[in-house]
Amino acid sequence: MTSLQTVILSLSVAYAVIGALLLVVLVYARLHWSLKAVAVVVTSAFYVVSFTEMRGLLGWASADRMPTAFKLLQARIVEPHSLEGDPGSIYLWVEALDEDNRPSGIPRSFRVPYDDRLADKTHAAQNEIAAGHPQGGRAADFGGGDGSLIDMVREYVTPKTILETSGGDSSTGEFNAPPAGAQGAVFTPLPPPRMPPKDEQ
Repeated sequence: MTSLQTVILSLSVAYAVIGALLLVVLVYARLHWSLKAVAVVVTSAFYVVSFTEMRGLLGWASADRMPTAFKLLQARIVEPHSLEGDPGSIYLWVEALDEDNRPSGIPRSFRVPYDDRLADKTHAAQNEIAAGHPQGGRAADFGGGDGSLIDMVREYVTPKTILETSGGDSSTGEFNAPPAGAQGAVFTPLPPPRMPPKDEQ
């Protein structure tokens, strides 16, 4: 069993124990029914919050801010589907870079809203990667997150989104795509890592 599976199993057991303890308290405690109702609502809310926050462990594309500088490993463009009301998404698989352009070795998946200009640049970057020219990017070119917990829960319970994205992320705490008139280069050729200076003898 991997460490990730251990974490998921441990959290599942912990949630079951908390639910059982809450049930015991509600059955045997001499509390007013309104207090018991509040306890149930608060516990349920924490289950929802913890679920949305834990999805990163299960491989969902992240809604967090991208690394300051990163190497683009691969991308997938999901175009908008007007009939189904899907606004589209762009999934980026990236690896953080340190100040010397060395990759972290820990790839992560991110989701950004679909934008025609960003889709064109992403497609061009994919072609460059296929041609053997590594591509990099910066978080500053993608703006900040603006999703909400309600949006994330709403989209989670909509199975069509999962089907339309062929197994993609169902979160909506996403980045603002670069505006259509933005001039910044979203992806650029990745410079080689800077090596430490050799000791002069």
